[in-house]
Amino acid sequence: QVQLVESGGGLVQAGGSLRLSCAASGRTFSTSTMAWFRQAPGKEREFVAAISWSKYYADSVKGRFTVSRDNAKNTVSLQMNSLKPEDTAVYYCATTDGLTASPPTGVEKYDYWGQGTQVTVSS
Repeated sequence: QVQLVESGGGLVQAGGSLRLSCAASGRTFSTSTMAWFRQAPGKEREFVAAISWSKYYADSVKGRFTVSRDNAKNTVSLQMNSLKPEDTAVYYCATTDGLTASPPTGVEKYDYWGQGTQVTVSS
């Protein structure tokens, strides 16, 4: 059974930073594509970043967020800098099997999800 557990969310002022982590188990982590999505109230879940053979970011976070992974610890992280109020959302970790040069960005491409962690950015 694949399990993903996010941590690190919280309340931060605009311009601040947060680091999210996702601990994975139940799948060979080193050969899995890992991604972060977010969902704000009343909005659809949207892609944020992914790491596979390469890293890929949504335009809205490019240059501010950095995704990384530690295969020895089976964790993926999302460093979020220069946070804006519009970054407020529940952030989800997701995984799909296999590695690719072009990580998928669609929700339907990922088969396991974490429970989410709330990130709130105050203005």
